[in-house]
Amino acid sequence: MKRQLATLAAALLAAAAAVLFHVAPAYAATGLHVAGTDIVEANGQKFVMRGINHMHTWYTNQTNSFADIKAKGANTVRVVLSGGRWTANSAADVTNVINLCKANRLICVLENHDTTGYGEDAAAYSLDQAADYWIGLKSVLAGQEDYVIINIGNEPIGNTNAGQWTAATVAAIQKMRANGFEHLLMIDAPNWGQDWQYVMRDNAQTVLDADTRNNTVLSIHMYAVFNTAASITAYLDHFERQGWPLVIGEFGWRFDASQVDHEAILAESAFRDLGYLGWSWAGNTDPILDMATNFNPDQRTTWGDRIFNGANGIRATAKEATIFGRTSSPSASPSPSMPGPGPSSPSPSNPTSACTATYSVAGQWPGGFQGDVKVTAGPSAINGWTVTWTYANGQTVSGHWGSTVTSSGATVTARNAGWNGRLAAGASTSFGFLGSWTGANSVPAVTCTAS
Repeated sequence: MKRQLATLAAALLAAAAAVLFHVAPAYAATGLHVAGTDIVEANGQKFVMRGINHMHTWYTNQTNSFADIKAKGANTVRVVLSGGRWTANSAADVTNVINLCKANRLICVLENHDTTGYGEDAAAYSLDQAADYWIGLKSVLAGQEDYVIINIGNEPIGNTNAGQWTAATVAAIQKMRANGFEHLLMIDAPNWGQDWQYVMRDNAQTVLDADTRNNTVLSIHMYAVFNTAASITAYLDHFERQGWPLVIGEFGWRFDASQVDHEAILAESAFRDLGYLGWSWAGNTDPILDMATNFNPDQRTTWGDRIFNGANGIRATAKEATIFGRTSSPSASPSPSMPGPGPSSPSPSNPTSACTATYSVAGQWPGGFQGDVKVTAGPSAINGWTVTWTYANGQTVSGHWGSTVTSSGATVTARNAGWNGRLAAGASTSFGFLGSWTGANSVPAVTCTAS
């Protein structure tokens, strides 16, 4: 989160751009893992986080937020949890969070918020206590390595004695590995996450070397410390030059001249294939950082519109994890709690018309499914499209993205969004949706009309 920070002691050093070769981890990776500077899935496919933070621990009743976040195009959600500083999130609640992430085809970054500002905030927990929380949840986390990243502790050291971060982080990583965790671990910087004293920058290799599984990614939080493009690029260049894996685990937007340069973050992240997670969906005591007003996905704020719909934003750059089946390699397998697609044979419309549409079931689970529709222009360019279909088995559509969807009885009508209606001859776009089903989930016939 946005924090009151001490004045910077010195400017970040400028760094020349140079990239080290990516190397595979020296063990048989389980699930999401680090390869050089990249995060990759078990099948070797690179995964770049494009997501946002959700303050679940304070708003546990806002479970619709997972579908709403997915509907806006995100591929990842970072979920705020507590082990006791606030009302503790139980194993049952964490299980439900993981299932919500999986049902909505989101990679789940679980973070323990108790550590925020340790050493400066007397209420904060230590990283060792945070590791104990995860160990207590091991029974519900084991086996979820394809879907879950564990962020051991949020902003684990404040501005007081930030140097303690290195030893505390090394010990926490080793404690997690000694207790059998195979997950990709995420490590936040000190200085309330912003590393303005460069403790993480200067000790990154020590921390990475502490992981016997070579499966740790570092995380920088960017707020007012990073209020110029130069400070952002210098910091990112340093990590890239060293070959260290990094994500931007939190950042806000430049609502006044002293704040973070979010435009530089978005542009640099797109250029570098660097993961980012914006803060935050809704519920801030200072609502200027909310993306959705009162958790209403139809009431987007300036920040919400920018990060989801703008250049280098989530809609423009997010790619869903292949574990969910859309583009998995043959060796990848679906989660046991999310059975394979079932009746997923694509149903194309008339290929000789001005546009065609192909409907497929990308994945389904008990009571729910995700549908994908690909729209392709015919021999001439089109300015817009409308796709319709009628369900025969009582299916219904709930959340959707990439189109405007309305339903009348069993008939569903999807119209292009403002950004994907114009298609050159032969060009394609796609949209998706979440739905419910009982008994059968047959693939309907579809029609496409162009304007």
